[in-house]
Amino acid sequence: MRTNPFAIGAFVLSVSMLPAAISHAADSGSISESDVKAAQKSWGDGIVAISKVHTDKGDYKERASKHIKDLYAYDDGLVLFKPTLAEDDQFRGTFDEALSYFVGGIEPEDKGFAIKGWKDVRWENEGILINGDQALSMGNYYFTGPDGKETKVEYSFGYALDDDGKLRINLHHSSLPYDADG
Repeated sequence: MRTNPFAIGAFVLSVSMLPAAISHAADSGSISESDVKAAQKSWGDGIVAISKVHTDKGDYKERASKHIKDLYAYDDGLVLFKPTLAEDDQFRGTFDEALSYFVGGIEPEDKGFAIKGWKDVRWENEGILINGDQALSMGNYYFTGPDGKETKVEYSFGYALDDDGKLRINLHHSSLPYDADG
């Protein structure tokens, strides 16, 4: 494992997305807004694919493993991952902890976020910041459930180019919106 060179200020980022979706970044050595949006689409499509494989009684754990390997920067160094539905183990710094969150497994609180039957993921970016081979995005994403209803989630993602010029997720923070009654 190499030292992670991706830093913005005092924060180290290690984010990943589907390599095939990001051709501009690999060619130019810098990230564009369209690269980030393509990475977001790839992430959402991956969550929907994991749900479908689970619904179809296929090897959803293998599909989730591929999703993480293709998109996140766990092979490049530190990944800062704070998933939405995590209370006891709030941070998922390893591949196995991320896999547990998506499909259940090593963490008792994990019920398998990615196997809830999601039909679509829609992104609304508040903003995208780009600095050469690093990018940050923040906003809301909406998960369409099997009943057609959307669940709104707030997110911040960080992205960086790996040594092969592939955009990787190195920061993933998501949470449910503030509830004044809760």
